[in-house]
Amino acid sequence: MARISYPLDGVLLFDKPLGLSSNTALQKVRRLFQAAKAGHTGTLDPLATGLLPICFGEATKFSGALLDSNKTYRALIRLGQTTSTADAEGEILTQCQVAVDEPQINEVLAKFVGEISQLPPMHSAIKHQGKPLYEYIRKGETVERAVRTITIYELLLERFAGTELEITVRCSKGTYIRTLAEDIGHALGCGAHLLALRRLAIGPFSLDDACSWDRLEAMSLAERESCLLPLDCMLQDLPILELDAVQVTRIAQGQRLVLEHLQPGGRVRIYGGNSFIGVGLLDGKLLAAERLLSNVAKNAASSAE
Repeated sequence: MARISYPLDGVLLFDKPLGLSSNTALQKVRRLFQAAKAGHTGTLDPLATGLLPICFGEATKFSGALLDSNKTYRALIRLGQTTSTADAEGEILTQCQVAVDEPQINEVLAKFVGEISQLPPMHSAIKHQGKPLYEYIRKGETVERAVRTITIYELLLERFAGTELEITVRCSKGTYIRTLAEDIGHALGCGAHLLALRRLAIGPFSLDDACSWDRLEAMSLAERESCLLPLDCMLQDLPILELDAVQVTRIAQGQRLVLEHLQPGGRVRIYGGNSFIGVGLLDGKLLAAERLLSNVAKNAASSAE
């Protein structure tokens, strides 16, 4: 029997469980909500758990804002062992005696705060000649990767016991915590790999506000939908610009607007009648649509007929 799906717009803060890929988690949640369209923002490996914002319907148009956001993680690191994948899923490559203390660890962690260089791991989804790197490594091939500059804003030691240390990391987009764990182990002289990872925050969103699978599954469909955040929740850093009905129709028809009053330049959230309609780009007094909700464009087309 065919499954019925419905148009649904909004953002769900989902607590991804262990063992699921981000795409598998996305599809499970989409089916649970009976949503016609959904996408996630920011991949988590099956080994990782935590905050995975899922965008339904029109929200997918604005998900790029979260992909570019800073993120916060809690990471558990095993000292004294390196693996082929830099995490617990790989084969152990080297083993070494661990002879470090907490002051040494804090001293090393401090060196990783700020702008640092990272070499992306081969076990990643970064594309090379149209294929993700993990496809090459599965064939035993290694390709040249460009070193990236990323930023570690905060790196705190939460716990150290024997061969395990737990850290909290607040970092820029593009940061590989597996690679950070491996680099910390190298700096300590004993090697290391990532044992477990939990994402605590993305941009303005916190894991504290996320829903688990068990919680969602126990809800009615109406209760699940009440958990959704509005479409503009991912754009809170953008200034607001209110348009009147005529201006909304004109910009939805592809026209650029000349605004008489001065506005800050750059991207803005556009509202009409207190309702969010999309994102625009302001250049001086000239406003152009960057991305609008589908129903806004449809209404404008109807008005033009």
